Amino acid sequence: MALPQLSDEERKAALEKAAAARHARAELREKIKAGQVSLEEVLNSEDPIANRMKVSALIESLPGYGKAKAAKIMSELGISASRRVKGLGARQREQLLEQLSK
Repeated sequence: MALPQLSDEERKAALEKAAAARHARAELREKIKAGQVSLEEVLNSEDPIANRMKVSALIESLPGYGKAKAAKIMSELGISASRRVKGLGARQREQLLEQLSK
């Protein structure tokens, strides 16, 4: 599948939109790290920024969790490394909350 040919203005607008989304996700990760937003709020949120975040990035945002712990938890729960928050099932959300609240 070929990439669409975008005009310079369309390409610039798309780049700005992508940068804004990355900035919003970074802000959300900082809020999680600071404890301003709980894991349960993010998992049960209808916020498109939270829903598009990868589960691994969400776990790594928690204090005391890095790439290794996040990967271990996700493999124990059967969550794919590429899974996003919106793609989690109800049981996976419950298990993730239970595992991370220990």
